[in-house]
Amino acid sequence: MTLEGRVALVTGAAKGLGRTVALSLAGKGVDVAVNYHKSANEAARLVEKIETLSRKSIAVQADVTNEEQVVELIDKVHSRFGRLDILVNNVGDWLTKKVEDMTIEEWRGIIDSNLTATFLCSKHALPIMKEKRWGRIVNVAAAGAYRAHGTANMSAFYAAKGGIVAFTKALAREVGQNGITVNAVSPGVIDDKEITVEAAAKIADQDTAVGRPGTSYDVAAAVLFLVSEEASFVTGDVLNVTGGWLL
Repeated sequence: MTLEGRVALVTGAAKGLGRTVALSLAGKGVDVAVNYHKSANEAARLVEKIETLSRKSIAVQADVTNEEQVVELIDKVHSRFGRLDILVNNVGDWLTKKVEDMTIEEWRGIIDSNLTATFLCSKHALPIMKEKRWGRIVNVAAAGAYRAHGTANMSAFYAAKGGIVAFTKALAREVGQNGITVNAVSPGVIDDKEITVEAAAKIADQDTAVGRPGTSYDVAAAVLFLVSEEASFVTGDVLNVTGGWLL
């Protein structure tokens, strides 16, 4: 699998899962735009790391729940690289709170950071992808979102992630004939975003069918497949990366 010459934008890429995805893409020959909101230092270090892999990279600050800032973000990426082939919508806050105790501001914050951000970034990336007649959008959902799974005290989070799955399927129908695929990855719980697969293999986890905890590298591997040429016939789908959790 090679993605040499492609350009990707990963939202919320400065830390955690987004960072691993960005580095994994760079390792396959992709130039990567690193979006961040507040983690400027971490984003700058990630850009330096990507450049050590002989790839081009920039860090772009933007609140991706704000449409004006999303427009500026996409414009900066396009101006710097002349194209945008891959969009990974990784941003998404979570909240543990009972419905009766949740404020409308908290509800909207979770919906916006997950679902509205995915909508806005996709909307403004699509014209560039359509021009090249090639594009890959990967949205980060959550384990169980494909079947409207619910967890007590996480109603806003699962409402947003379930919405991402529905949005993914609908958008795939809209843009498939433009050479653009739209898919979702649904990670299970990843307690340690920095742990490697090798290290995780030495840890027992009876909640998963494979018997070990998941890692951000497992999720990144799924993203790499979905953005590849080999996955050109895969769209509107949800790839669960859970090790068999919630079977």
